[in-house]
Amino acid sequence: MRALVFPGQGAQAIGMGKALADTYPAARAVFDEVDEALGEALSALIWEGDIADLTLTENAQPALMATSIAALRALEAEGSGIDAAFCVAGHSLGEYSALCAAGALSLSDTARLLKLRGKAMQQAVPVGEGAMAALLGLDFAAVTKIAAEAAGDQVCAAANDNDPAQVVVSGHRAAVERAIEAAKAAGAKRALLLPVSAPFHCALMAPAAEAMQAALADVDIHAPRVPVVANVRAEGVSDPGLIRALLVEQVTSSVRWRESIGWMVAEGVTEFYEIGAGKALSGMIRRIARDSTCQAVGTPDEVAAAAGQMK
Repeated sequence: MRALVFPGQGAQAIGMGKALADTYPAARAVFDEVDEALGEALSALIWEGDIADLTLTENAQPALMATSIAALRALEAEGSGIDAAFCVAGHSLGEYSALCAAGALSLSDTARLLKLRGKAMQQAVPVGEGAMAALLGLDFAAVTKIAAEAAGDQVCAAANDNDPAQVVVSGHRAAVERAIEAAKAAGAKRALLLPVSAPFHCALMAPAAEAMQAALADVDIHAPRVPVVANVRAEGVSDPGLIRALLVEQVTSSVRWRESIGWMVAEGVTEFYEIGAGKALSGMIRRIARDSTCQAVGTPDEVAAAAGQMK
């Protein structure tokens, strides 16, 4: 069985999706619809803009989603796509891409939600007060303990359980810096601050969760065509009411990516296709499920290759 997975923030690059839009009318239509939904030329920023502007959370989130859905539409144009998958999953904002891909959210609603999500996450904590750090070479249990001890009277939590040896912590900057030093003392191979503008997936994001709860209350969510593996649950979900609640909870909760891949493998998934920009998820998946295959699908050549394999 196969799964389609969708990347999160950090995968953005100027020019992403341009070749898809030039090759497949259905892919270009995705960027046109997102531009219209947002009332701005996001596609121009993606293809011709400045990377610093694209990396801003409110731009990166809808931009990465648009690129992923454009790649999926190209795949569908080649005769494959969502119906060839057992399930879908996405890393953080990628969960919105997965929900859109599976028909739970419309493309326009997804774009607007991610624009709002990006703004709300950025505004939740003043710039400079929060931080995130990647701790390499320690497992989730060890990092959870380190984060709890480093927190003191501040916030520090394990935010992303990415793979067996890569866990990201998030919280107040001083607490995160304490966690870095503790991780090094505990034998971490590397421990470094990440170039992010806010401390995602921790309790400091509570104001953003409230904003998303209000926004999601007014959006139609349908039962997805295939199960969506939720970051919060690390298992497939299909109930629209549960999906709505988990998207709110996701803002402040850990991204349980390692466990999500484990759930998919236990269900029989052996082939993963990373739909959109970059190859970060492919690397994680190979470290989690060594016997599986993972292929990036972000260029016309990769689309054609994947479509041939999936038929």
